[in-house]
Amino acid sequence: MAATTGLHGSEIGKNMFRAAAAEFTGTFLLVLFGTGTAIAAGAQKTIAGSPADSLAVAFAFGLTLTGVVYAFGHTSGCHVNPAVTLGLVITGKFPAKYAPSYWISQMGGALCASLLVWELYGKKARTNGLLGATQPARGFSDAQILIAEAVITFALVLVILAVATDDRVRSVDPGIAIGLVLVACILFAGPISGGAANTARAFGPMIVAGSYDAWWAYLVGTLGGGVLGAIAYVTFFGKAEDPSEADA
Repeated sequence: MAATTGLHGSEIGKNMFRAAAAEFTGTFLLVLFGTGTAIAAGAQKTIAGSPADSLAVAFAFGLTLTGVVYAFGHTSGCHVNPAVTLGLVITGKFPAKYAPSYWISQMGGALCASLLVWELYGKKARTNGLLGATQPARGFSDAQILIAEAVITFALVLVILAVATDDRVRSVDPGIAIGLVLVACILFAGPISGGAANTARAFGPMIVAGSYDAWWAYLVGTLGGGVLGAIAYVTFFGKAEDPSEADA
């Protein structure tokens, strides 16, 4: 099977079992640590001081994403997000034939993480905390949820493509840039939609908790935002072709 260069210099197709395992594990850790922190914050749990709060939730997701980019970026590209994979497929930066294995791995990781959060935090984590599932805040319509999720997923995918695919970027740690923009996305959209910016993160806890409020808005918002972010980068911000190459 021929290898294809992916995000972070990964060789997609060289070993798809390892790539799928990396996507499963990366998404599992992201959802586990992020939603687990959200459950702890909602239940006013403490470590050695004041209970966790909203800021802790945003940083739990962002720091975990930073870590898994370093851990699995070279193996699978560390999409850990169906919206990232779809955006790359639509723009021709990822082979469509590999997408199903990535999506299955990502959703599987999110579902298993939600089951583990349920096991660790108990029945109330599911009945009261909905396992950290993203939920529309009171007073916001489904349309507002869709817009919020589309905007933050657009931003996340745009930054991922910028730092992980473009050789014009000066020496930078892509994991830090990607993790920080996720923190910003959650802080911005958290009070509206919970700030998923990730289809698997939204639907893993949602399915295990059995709570489907505004599910279509999270689906369309994350996937649509990811596609728009990828198209915007390729069309307006990506590296331009040399005129001689374009005319060849």
